[in-house]
Amino acid sequence: MESAKLIAGLARIVRDVGLAEDLAQDALLAALERWPQTGVPDNPGAWLMATAKHRSIDQLRRRVMLERKHELLGHELEAQQEAAVPDLDAAIDDHVGDDMLRLMFTACHPVLSTEGRVALTLRLLGGLTTDEIARAFLVPEPTMAQRIVRAKRTLSDSRVPFEVPRGAEFEARLTSVLQVIYLVFNEGYSATAGDEWLRPALCEDALRLGRILAELVPTEPEAHGLVALMEIQASRASARVTADGEPVLLLDQDRSRWDQLLIHRGLAALERAESLRDARGSYTLQAAIAACHARARTAEETDWHRIAELYRELAELTRSPIVELNRAVAVSMAFGPALGLDLVDALRDEPSLAGYHLLPAVRADLLTKLGRPAEARAELERAASLTRNERERALLLERADRLAAATT
Repeated sequence: MESAKLIAGLARIVRDVGLAEDLAQDALLAALERWPQTGVPDNPGAWLMATAKHRSIDQLRRRVMLERKHELLGHELEAQQEAAVPDLDAAIDDHVGDDMLRLMFTACHPVLSTEGRVALTLRLLGGLTTDEIARAFLVPEPTMAQRIVRAKRTLSDSRVPFEVPRGAEFEARLTSVLQVIYLVFNEGYSATAGDEWLRPALCEDALRLGRILAELVPTEPEAHGLVALMEIQASRASARVTADGEPVLLLDQDRSRWDQLLIHRGLAALERAESLRDARGSYTLQAAIAACHARARTAEETDWHRIAELYRELAELTRSPIVELNRAVAVSMAFGPALGLDLVDALRDEPSLAGYHLLPAVRADLLTKLGRPAEARAELERAASLTRNERERALLLERADRLAAATT
Protein backbone atom coordinates (compact mmCIF):
# COMPACT_ATOMS: atom_id res chain seq x y z
CA MET A 1 0.00 0.00 0.00
CA GLU A 2 2.98 2.36 0.53
CA SER A 3 3.82 1.90 -3.14
CA ALA A 4 0.24 2.80 -4.09
CA LYS A 5 0.36 5.93 -1.91
CA LEU A 6 3.60 7.00 -3.57
CA ILE A 7 2.25 6.41 -7.08
CA ALA A 8 -0.96 8.26 -6.22
CA GLY A 9 0.93 11.27 -4.87
CA LEU A 10 3.25 11.38 -7.87
CA ALA A 11 0.39 11.01 -10.34
CA ARG A 12 -1.17 14.13 -8.84
CA ILE A 13 2.09 15.97 -9.49
CA VAL A 14 3.06 14.70 -12.96
CA ARG A 15 -0.49 13.95 -14.21
CA ASP A 16 0.64 10.71 -15.86
CA VAL A 17 -0.02 7.35 -14.19
CA GLY A 18 2.61 5.49 -16.22
CA LEU A 19 5.30 8.06 -15.46
CA ALA A 20 4.27 8.12 -11.80
CA GLU A 21 4.77 4.36 -11.53
CA ASP A 22 8.18 4.59 -13.22
CA LEU A 23 9.27 7.36 -10.86
CA ALA A 24 8.04 5.40 -7.84
CA GLN A 25 9.98 2.33 -8.95
CA ASP A 26 13.11 4.45 -9.45
CA ALA A 27 12.75 5.89 -5.96
CA LEU A 28 12.26 2.45 -4.42
CA LEU A 29 15.35 1.15 -6.23
CA ALA A 30 17.33 4.13 -4.97
CA ALA A 31 16.17 3.33 -1.44
CA LEU A 32 17.33 -0.28 -1.79
CA GLU A 33 20.75 0.98 -2.88
CA ARG A 34 21.23 3.74 -0.29
CA TRP A 35 19.41 2.76 2.88
CA PRO A 36 21.61 -0.26 3.68
CA GLN A 37 24.57 2.18 3.75
CA THR A 38 23.00 5.30 5.24
CA GLY A 39 20.21 3.78 7.32
CA VAL A 40 16.45 4.14 6.97
CA PRO A 41 15.44 7.83 7.21
CA ASP A 42 13.09 9.03 9.94
CA ASN A 43 10.32 9.54 7.38
CA PRO A 44 10.79 6.95 4.62
CA GLY A 45 7.70 8.09 2.75
CA ALA A 46 8.92 11.68 2.58
CA TRP A 47 12.34 10.50 1.38
CA LEU A 48 10.79 8.43 -1.38
CA MET A 49 8.52 11.27 -2.45
CA ALA A 50 11.39 13.76 -2.50
CA THR A 51 13.60 11.41 -4.50
CA ALA A 52 10.88 10.68 -7.02
CA LYS A 53 9.99 14.36 -7.33
CA HIS A 54 13.60 15.32 -7.98
CA ARG A 55 13.78 12.67 -10.68
CA SER A 56 10.60 13.98 -12.24
CA ILE A 57 12.14 17.45 -12.37
CA ASP A 58 15.28 16.00 -13.97
CA GLN A 59 13.15 14.28 -16.60
CA LEU A 60 11.21 17.45 -17.24
CA ARG A 61 14.44 19.44 -17.61
CA ARG A 62 15.81 16.98 -20.17
CA ARG A 63 12.55 17.00 -22.12
CA VAL A 64 12.38 20.78 -22.19
CA MET A 65 15.98 21.06 -23.33
CA LEU A 66 15.46 18.54 -26.07
CA GLU A 67 12.52 20.56 -27.29
CA ARG A 68 14.73 23.69 -27.34
CA LYS A 69 12.49 25.54 -24.94
CA HIS A 70 15.08 26.68 -22.46
CA GLU A 71 13.19 29.86 -21.73
CA LEU A 72 10.25 27.82 -20.42
CA LEU A 73 12.29 25.66 -18.09
CA GLY A 74 11.98 27.92 -15.10
CA HIS A 75 8.24 28.33 -15.60
CA GLU A 76 7.71 24.58 -15.98
CA LEU A 77 9.72 23.81 -12.86
CA GLU A 78 7.87 26.50 -10.94
CA ALA A 79 4.54 25.05 -12.06
CA GLN A 80 5.75 21.61 -11.08
CA GLN A 81 6.64 22.87 -7.62
CA GLU A 82 3.31 24.67 -7.22
CA ALA A 83 1.41 21.54 -8.25
CA ALA A 84 3.06 19.70 -5.39
CA VAL A 85 2.46 20.41 -1.73
CA PRO A 86 5.59 22.11 -0.32
CA ASP A 87 5.46 20.11 2.90
CA LEU A 88 6.39 16.56 1.91
CA ASP A 89 4.74 15.12 4.99
CA ALA A 90 1.53 16.78 3.88
CA ALA A 91 1.99 15.42 0.37
CA ILE A 92 2.03 11.94 1.80
CA ASP A 93 -0.45 12.26 4.66
CA ASP A 94 -2.92 15.12 4.10
CA HIS A 95 -3.45 14.41 0.42
CA VAL A 96 -3.13 10.64 0.42
CA GLY A 97 -6.88 10.07 0.59
CA ASP A 98 -7.64 12.32 -2.36
CA ASP A 99 -4.71 10.93 -4.32
CA MET A 100 -5.73 7.32 -3.71
CA LEU A 101 -9.28 8.10 -4.81
CA ARG A 102 -7.99 9.80 -7.97
CA LEU A 103 -5.79 6.79 -8.69
CA MET A 104 -8.72 4.39 -8.27
CA PHE A 105 -10.89 6.38 -10.67
CA THR A 106 -8.06 6.71 -13.17
CA ALA A 107 -7.14 3.01 -13.14
CA CYS A 108 -10.82 2.12 -13.61
CA HIS A 109 -11.54 4.70 -16.31
CA PRO A 110 -14.12 3.51 -18.88
CA VAL A 111 -11.73 4.32 -21.73
CA LEU A 112 -9.93 1.11 -20.72
CA SER A 113 -11.09 -2.44 -21.37
CA THR A 114 -12.35 -4.40 -18.37
CA GLU A 115 -9.20 -6.54 -18.48
CA GLY A 116 -7.07 -3.40 -18.57
CA ARG A 117 -8.87 -1.87 -15.60
CA VAL A 118 -8.41 -5.00 -13.50
CA ALA A 119 -4.73 -5.38 -14.40
CA LEU A 120 -3.91 -1.72 -13.80
CA THR A 121 -5.79 -1.65 -10.49
CA LEU A 122 -3.88 -4.66 -9.17
CA ARG A 123 -0.59 -3.25 -10.45
CA LEU A 124 -0.91 0.30 -9.18
CA LEU A 125 -3.20 -0.05 -6.16
CA GLY A 126 -2.73 -3.69 -5.19
CA GLY A 127 1.04 -3.53 -5.49
CA LEU A 128 1.18 -6.88 -7.31
CA THR A 129 3.98 -7.59 -9.75
CA THR A 130 3.16 -8.28 -13.37
CA ASP A 131 4.10 -11.92 -12.82
CA GLU A 132 1.74 -12.21 -9.82
CA ILE A 133 -1.16 -10.73 -11.80
CA ALA A 134 -0.43 -13.01 -14.75
CA ARG A 135 -0.40 -16.10 -12.54
CA ALA A 136 -3.61 -15.02 -10.82
CA PHE A 137 -5.43 -14.82 -14.14
CA LEU A 138 -3.61 -17.73 -15.81
CA VAL A 139 -2.11 -15.79 -18.70
CA PRO A 140 1.55 -15.59 -19.78
CA GLU A 141 3.54 -12.81 -18.12
CA PRO A 142 4.36 -11.09 -21.47
CA THR A 143 0.64 -10.98 -22.27
CA MET A 144 -0.14 -9.35 -18.94
CA ALA A 145 2.78 -6.94 -19.31
CA GLN A 146 1.45 -5.85 -22.71
CA ARG A 147 -2.03 -5.44 -21.23
CA ILE A 148 -0.70 -3.12 -18.53
CA VAL A 149 1.44 -1.14 -20.99
CA ARG A 150 -1.52 -0.74 -23.34
CA ALA A 151 -3.71 0.47 -20.48
CA LYS A 152 -1.20 3.11 -19.40
CA ARG A 153 -0.65 4.20 -23.00
CA THR A 154 -4.41 4.50 -23.52
CA LEU A 155 -4.73 6.72 -20.45
CA SER A 156 -1.88 8.89 -21.71
CA ASP A 157 -3.06 9.08 -25.32
CA SER A 158 -6.62 9.82 -24.23
CA ARG A 159 -5.36 12.55 -21.89
CA VAL A 160 -7.43 11.16 -19.05
CA PRO A 161 -7.27 13.74 -16.24
CA PHE A 162 -5.98 12.59 -12.88
CA GLU A 163 -9.05 13.65 -10.96
CA VAL A 164 -12.21 12.47 -9.25
CA PRO A 165 -15.23 13.02 -11.53
CA ARG A 166 -18.02 15.27 -10.36
CA GLY A 167 -21.77 15.48 -10.68
CA ALA A 168 -23.65 12.87 -12.68
CA GLU A 169 -20.41 11.38 -14.00
CA PHE A 170 -19.33 10.44 -10.47
CA GLU A 171 -22.01 7.77 -10.01
CA ALA A 172 -21.26 6.12 -13.36
CA ARG A 173 -17.54 6.12 -12.73
CA LEU A 174 -17.97 4.86 -9.17
CA THR A 175 -19.92 1.93 -10.61
CA SER A 176 -16.88 1.08 -12.74
CA VAL A 177 -14.56 1.16 -9.72
CA LEU A 178 -16.91 -1.06 -7.70
CA GLN A 179 -17.21 -3.47 -10.62
CA VAL A 180 -13.44 -3.84 -10.96
CA ILE A 181 -12.98 -4.49 -7.24
CA TYR A 182 -15.74 -7.11 -7.24
CA LEU A 183 -14.36 -8.77 -10.38
CA VAL A 184 -11.04 -9.20 -8.59
CA PHE A 185 -12.80 -10.58 -5.51
CA ASN A 186 -14.91 -13.01 -7.51
CA GLU A 187 -11.90 -14.39 -9.34
CA GLY A 188 -10.37 -15.15 -5.97
CA TYR A 189 -13.60 -16.47 -4.45
CA SER A 190 -14.47 -18.82 -7.29
CA ALA A 191 -11.67 -19.11 -9.83
CA THR A 192 -12.93 -19.33 -13.40
CA ALA A 193 -10.09 -21.60 -14.50
CA GLY A 194 -7.05 -23.50 -13.30
CA ASP A 195 -6.35 -26.10 -10.65
CA GLU A 196 -7.47 -24.18 -7.57
CA TRP A 197 -11.01 -23.46 -6.43
CA LEU A 198 -9.97 -20.43 -4.36
CA ARG A 199 -7.31 -17.76 -4.76
CA PRO A 200 -7.37 -16.11 -1.33
CA ALA A 201 -4.77 -13.45 -2.17
CA LEU A 202 -7.09 -11.90 -4.76
CA CYS A 203 -9.95 -11.83 -2.24
CA GLU A 204 -7.70 -10.11 0.29
CA ASP A 205 -6.54 -7.52 -2.26
CA ALA A 206 -10.10 -6.75 -3.33
CA LEU A 207 -11.34 -6.53 0.25
CA ARG A 208 -8.52 -4.17 1.19
CA LEU A 209 -9.26 -1.92 -1.81
CA GLY A 210 -12.97 -2.01 -1.02
CA ARG A 211 -12.38 -0.96 2.58
CA ILE A 212 -10.17 1.91 1.45
CA LEU A 213 -12.76 3.05 -1.08
CA ALA A 214 -15.54 2.97 1.53
CA GLU A 215 -13.43 5.18 3.79
CA LEU A 216 -12.74 7.61 0.95
CA VAL A 217 -16.41 7.91 -0.10
CA PRO A 218 -18.17 7.40 3.25
CA THR A 219 -21.57 8.63 2.05
CA GLU A 220 -21.81 6.23 -0.91
CA PRO A 221 -24.06 3.31 0.14
CA GLU A 222 -22.93 0.92 -2.59
CA ALA A 223 -19.29 1.22 -1.52
CA HIS A 224 -20.33 -0.01 1.94
CA GLY A 225 -22.65 -2.58 0.34
CA LEU A 226 -19.77 -4.05 -1.64
CA VAL A 227 -17.57 -4.20 1.45
CA ALA A 228 -20.38 -5.92 3.35
CA LEU A 229 -20.80 -8.48 0.58
CA MET A 230 -17.08 -9.25 0.38
CA GLU A 231 -16.62 -9.41 4.17
CA ILE A 232 -19.44 -11.93 4.56
CA GLN A 233 -18.42 -14.03 1.58
CA ALA A 234 -14.78 -14.01 2.69
CA SER A 235 -15.88 -15.28 6.11
CA ARG A 236 -16.63 -18.68 4.55
CA ALA A 237 -13.22 -19.13 2.91
CA SER A 238 -11.79 -21.79 5.22
CA ALA A 239 -15.01 -23.82 5.07
CA ARG A 240 -15.31 -23.71 1.26
CA VAL A 241 -12.54 -26.24 0.61
CA THR A 242 -11.36 -29.47 2.17
CA ALA A 243 -7.81 -29.99 3.39
CA ASP A 244 -7.04 -31.26 -0.11
CA GLY A 245 -8.49 -28.18 -1.77
CA GLU A 246 -11.71 -29.82 -2.95
CA PRO A 247 -14.79 -27.55 -3.14
CA VAL A 248 -17.40 -27.71 -0.38
CA LEU A 249 -20.81 -26.32 -1.38
CA LEU A 250 -22.59 -23.81 0.85
CA LEU A 251 -25.18 -26.15 2.36
CA ASP A 252 -22.48 -28.72 3.19
CA GLN A 253 -20.09 -26.33 4.92
CA ASP A 254 -19.13 -26.54 8.59
CA ARG A 255 -20.46 -23.18 9.76
CA SER A 256 -18.41 -23.28 12.93
CA ARG A 257 -15.44 -22.56 10.66
CA TRP A 258 -16.93 -19.34 9.34
CA ASP A 259 -14.97 -16.28 10.47
CA GLN A 260 -17.24 -14.48 12.93
CA LEU A 261 -15.14 -11.31 12.93
CA LEU A 262 -15.58 -10.92 9.17
CA ILE A 263 -19.30 -11.62 9.51
CA HIS A 264 -19.60 -8.97 12.23
CA ARG A 265 -17.75 -6.46 10.06
CA GLY A 266 -19.90 -7.36 7.07
CA LEU A 267 -23.14 -6.92 8.98
CA ALA A 268 -21.94 -3.55 10.27
CA ALA A 269 -21.08 -2.43 6.73
CA LEU A 270 -24.49 -3.61 5.54
CA GLU A 271 -26.21 -1.61 8.27
CA ARG A 272 -24.20 1.43 7.22
CA ALA A 273 -25.15 0.96 3.55
CA GLU A 274 -28.84 0.58 4.34
CA SER A 275 -28.82 3.66 6.56
CA LEU A 276 -27.54 5.86 3.74
CA ARG A 277 -30.31 5.20 1.23
CA ASP A 278 -33.84 3.80 1.32
CA ALA A 279 -33.59 2.09 -2.08
CA ARG A 280 -30.92 -0.59 -1.95
CA GLY A 281 -28.42 -1.00 -4.79
CA SER A 282 -27.24 -4.28 -6.27
CA TYR A 283 -24.25 -4.77 -3.95
CA THR A 284 -26.30 -3.92 -0.88
CA LEU A 285 -28.99 -6.40 -1.93
CA GLN A 286 -26.40 -9.12 -2.52
CA ALA A 287 -24.93 -8.35 0.89
CA ALA A 288 -28.40 -8.68 2.44
CA ILE A 289 -28.70 -12.12 0.84
CA ALA A 290 -25.28 -13.12 2.14
CA ALA A 291 -26.32 -11.87 5.58
CA CYS A 292 -29.30 -14.26 5.59
CA HIS A 293 -26.88 -17.15 5.21
CA ALA A 294 -24.49 -15.70 7.79
CA ARG A 295 -27.24 -15.37 10.41
CA ALA A 296 -28.40 -18.98 10.00
CA ARG A 297 -26.63 -21.20 12.52
CA THR A 298 -27.40 -24.26 10.40
CA ALA A 299 -28.32 -24.75 6.76
CA GLU A 300 -31.80 -25.81 7.87
CA GLU A 301 -32.38 -22.47 9.62
CA THR A 302 -31.77 -20.47 6.43
CA ASP A 303 -34.62 -18.07 5.68
CA TRP A 304 -35.13 -19.05 2.04
CA HIS A 305 -38.39 -17.13 1.74
CA ARG A 306 -36.54 -13.93 2.63
CA ILE A 307 -33.70 -14.80 0.24
CA ALA A 308 -36.16 -15.48 -2.59
CA GLU A 309 -37.76 -12.09 -2.00
CA LEU A 310 -34.39 -10.34 -2.00
CA TYR A 311 -33.46 -12.07 -5.26
CA ARG A 312 -36.76 -10.92 -6.77
CA GLU A 313 -35.86 -7.35 -5.83
CA LEU A 314 -32.35 -7.79 -7.21
CA ALA A 315 -33.65 -9.30 -10.45
CA GLU A 316 -35.98 -6.35 -10.99
CA LEU A 317 -33.07 -3.97 -10.45
CA THR A 318 -30.42 -5.68 -12.57
CA ARG A 319 -32.38 -7.62 -15.22
CA SER A 320 -29.56 -10.16 -15.08
CA PRO A 321 -30.11 -13.78 -16.22
CA ILE A 322 -27.55 -14.96 -13.67
CA VAL A 323 -29.52 -13.28 -10.90
CA GLU A 324 -32.66 -14.98 -12.25
CA LEU A 325 -30.85 -18.32 -12.03
CA ASN A 326 -29.90 -17.63 -8.43
CA ARG A 327 -33.49 -16.62 -7.71
CA ALA A 328 -34.63 -19.97 -9.12
CA VAL A 329 -32.43 -21.75 -6.58
CA ALA A 330 -33.85 -19.70 -3.72
CA VAL A 331 -37.42 -20.27 -4.94
CA SER A 332 -36.77 -24.01 -5.13
CA MET A 333 -35.53 -24.03 -1.55
CA ALA A 334 -38.48 -21.96 -0.34
CA PHE A 335 -41.33 -23.40 -2.42
CA GLY A 336 -40.10 -26.68 -3.87
CA PRO A 337 -37.91 -27.93 -6.75
CA ALA A 338 -40.73 -28.09 -9.31
CA LEU A 339 -41.29 -24.34 -9.22
CA GLY A 340 -37.55 -23.75 -9.27
CA LEU A 341 -37.17 -25.98 -12.33
CA ASP A 342 -39.84 -24.01 -14.17
CA LEU A 343 -37.84 -20.84 -13.60
CA VAL A 344 -34.60 -22.51 -14.72
CA ASP A 345 -36.17 -23.93 -17.86
CA ALA A 346 -37.36 -20.44 -18.78
CA LEU A 347 -33.67 -19.48 -18.97
CA ARG A 348 -32.48 -22.33 -21.19
CA ASP A 349 -32.74 -20.27 -24.38
CA GLU A 350 -31.06 -17.21 -22.87
CA PRO A 351 -28.04 -16.49 -25.17
CA SER A 352 -25.86 -15.08 -22.40
CA LEU A 353 -26.16 -18.35 -20.44
CA ALA A 354 -25.36 -20.65 -23.38
CA GLY A 355 -21.89 -21.47 -22.07
CA TYR A 356 -22.58 -20.87 -18.38
CA HIS A 357 -21.85 -24.11 -16.55
CA LEU A 358 -24.00 -23.32 -13.51
CA LEU A 359 -27.21 -23.40 -15.56
CA PRO A 360 -27.01 -27.19 -16.18
CA ALA A 361 -25.51 -27.68 -12.70
CA VAL A 362 -28.52 -26.04 -11.04
CA ARG A 363 -30.89 -27.90 -13.32
CA ALA A 364 -29.20 -31.18 -12.36
CA ASP A 365 -29.71 -30.49 -8.67
CA LEU A 366 -33.41 -29.80 -9.18
CA LEU A 367 -33.88 -32.86 -11.40
CA THR A 368 -32.23 -35.00 -8.72
CA LYS A 369 -34.64 -33.71 -6.09
CA LEU A 370 -37.55 -34.48 -8.44
CA GLY A 371 -36.41 -38.09 -8.84
CA ARG A 372 -35.08 -37.80 -12.41
CA PRO A 373 -31.48 -39.03 -11.99
CA ALA A 374 -30.75 -39.93 -15.61
CA GLU A 375 -31.56 -36.41 -16.79
CA ALA A 376 -29.67 -34.96 -13.84
CA ARG A 377 -26.57 -36.97 -14.71
CA ALA A 378 -26.60 -35.68 -18.28
CA GLU A 379 -26.85 -32.12 -17.01
CA LEU A 380 -23.93 -32.63 -14.61
CA GLU A 381 -21.78 -34.01 -17.42
CA ARG A 382 -22.69 -31.02 -19.56
CA ALA A 383 -21.81 -28.64 -16.72
CA ALA A 384 -18.46 -30.40 -16.30
CA SER A 385 -17.71 -29.91 -19.99
CA LEU A 386 -18.37 -26.17 -19.73
CA THR A 387 -16.37 -25.23 -16.63
CA ARG A 388 -12.69 -24.32 -16.96
CA ASN A 389 -11.90 -24.93 -13.30
CA GLU A 390 -10.41 -28.38 -12.72
CA ARG A 391 -11.59 -28.68 -9.11
CA GLU A 392 -15.13 -27.80 -10.08
CA ARG A 393 -15.07 -30.18 -13.04
CA ALA A 394 -13.97 -33.02 -10.74
CA LEU A 395 -16.79 -32.25 -8.29
CA LEU A 396 -19.42 -32.23 -11.05
CA LEU A 397 -18.20 -35.51 -12.52
CA GLU A 398 -18.09 -37.09 -9.07
CA ARG A 399 -21.74 -36.13 -8.56
CA ALA A 400 -22.59 -37.56 -11.98
CA ASP A 401 -20.84 -40.82 -11.12
CA ARG A 402 -22.77 -41.09 -7.86
CA LEU A 403 -26.04 -40.73 -9.76
CA ALA A 404 -24.92 -43.37 -12.24
CA ALA A 405 -24.10 -45.78 -9.42
CA ALA A 406 -27.45 -45.13 -7.75
CA THR A 407 -29.39 -45.96 -10.90
CA THR A 408 -27.61 -49.21 -11.81
